[in-house]
Amino acid sequence: MALLEVKDLAVYYGVIKALDGVSFTVDEGEIVALIGANGAGKTTTLHTVTGLLPPKSGTVTYHGQDITNLPAHKIVTLGIAHVPEGRRIFQQLSVLENLKMGAYTRKDKKEIAESLEQVYAHFPRLKERKNQVAGTLSGGEQQMLAMGRAMMSRPKLIVMDEPSMGLSPLLVKEVFKIILDLHKTGATILLVEQNAQMALSIADRAYVLETGRIVSEGSGQELLQSDEIKKAYLGG
Repeated sequence: MALLEVKDLAVYYGVIKALDGVSFTVDEGEIVALIGANGAGKTTTLHTVTGLLPPKSGTVTYHGQDITNLPAHKIVTLGIAHVPEGRRIFQQLSVLENLKMGAYTRKDKKEIAESLEQVYAHFPRLKERKNQVAGTLSGGEQQMLAMGRAMMSRPKLIVMDEPSMGLSPLLVKEVFKIILDLHKTGATILLVEQNAQMALSIADRAYVLETGRIVSEGSGQELLQSDEIKKAYLGG
């Protein structure tokens, strides 16, 4: 059984149909990428999965449980963490305060402290800057903080929206290395990414979205080799 199953999702913004019958699955332990041009419906899909947008129709099932109409804060408690586009950290709070916000649904202080040490092990720079105001961090450090904050909820599934956006090529490589490291620790990852080349190179499977519909799917490597995909998304 799939960890996450999205079936026939239709989402509207007013009279505009943003998603038109989107269906896909994410199995436990996979990295699954959603790629497509701007406006294809990638972020809308993630927002619907994580309870930030209600669908007009269709279902979202997680661990066999229908979560289609659950509010976002309830979905977090089930083990889904969202790393939003543009990072969305709390600019005025310290790095440590931001990380603790990621554990707001948890009660065991000892376990929270252990999670904090795990985050610091992944991101030593965050430990060095734990008392620094988050808004003064570099773009790359803010992305690390957004990922670290998501880890603090101890998620089974991490949903990432454009983690490499606005970063230098060097930092993009670093972010993708971190994604692979998170995956090695047992996290399942659903990744939306404009950098199709990088996303497909690490994805077990991928889906291509165009104007609210899935038009292609396959393994990351299959799509990397596809002439059609190369032409449309990889500059080939």
